[in-house]
Amino acid sequence: MPGEVRLAGEGPVARVVLSHPGKLNAMSRAMWRQLREIFVRLQADRGCRCIVVAGEGDAFCAGGDISEYEQFRFDEASLRAFHEDDVWGGLSAVQDCDVPVVAAIRGACMGAGVEIASCCDIRIASSEASFGAPIARLGFPMAPREAQVVAAAVGEATARQLLLEAAVLDAAEMKARGFVQHLCDPAKVEAQVQAVTSRIASLAPGAARANKRTLRAVRDRHDPARRDAALQELAGAYRYAPDPEHREGIAAFLAKRKPDFR
Repeated sequence: MPGEVRLAGEGPVARVVLSHPGKLNAMSRAMWRQLREIFVRLQADRGCRCIVVAGEGDAFCAGGDISEYEQFRFDEASLRAFHEDDVWGGLSAVQDCDVPVVAAIRGACMGAGVEIASCCDIRIASSEASFGAPIARLGFPMAPREAQVVAAAVGEATARQLLLEAAVLDAAEMKARGFVQHLCDPAKVEAQVQAVTSRIASLAPGAARANKRTLRAVRDRHDPARRDAALQELAGAYRYAPDPEHREGIAAFLAKRKPDFR
């Protein structure tokens, strides 16, 4: 069966599922394009407060769909188009989404899986999950922008170990290195996802989006291609002053009641 990325549930907490039966949810070219389309849609959905990215079944994502590689990997132009258009199109849509994104990771999280997880804000992993990017065994390096995203999330030393040793690290080790925020028993992954997403969804959605824009702007202000937009975002950091949810949060605290951010 062909792979797909599908939107399995909308509303305040949306669920994006990576699905490629028989291939541990390996990403095909079509799946990268679908990932982008879904995240562009969710970015525009003002009712969405949190997004969960999960793999179907017992794996998150085992990497790229290698069966497609002979179609484009051996020509520089087509290889560049794959990484810069298809893969980066999907990853940047996740990374640039203002809605908080939670990765629910079970089983294999390899290559493309690590890249997608690196673009998420919070990572919840089953204790049996494994992480790696053993593409050196396939004879090629990680694309530059993808490597930058992974190194920023896992740390440069860990990125070097994953790429140069083709090391595969378990979830406990990735938790110790700061990549995984929540580590839990396999039977409790969904309960932990529910707890985290419910907590996020109960908070001020405008503040969450503003926090993500600020963190992105702080990162991008040294990037010549993104500097102007980043500085513009930082210059407007206090424009939320008259927002209703700002007033509601302060009023609720003073009145010793739970805020209502509906």
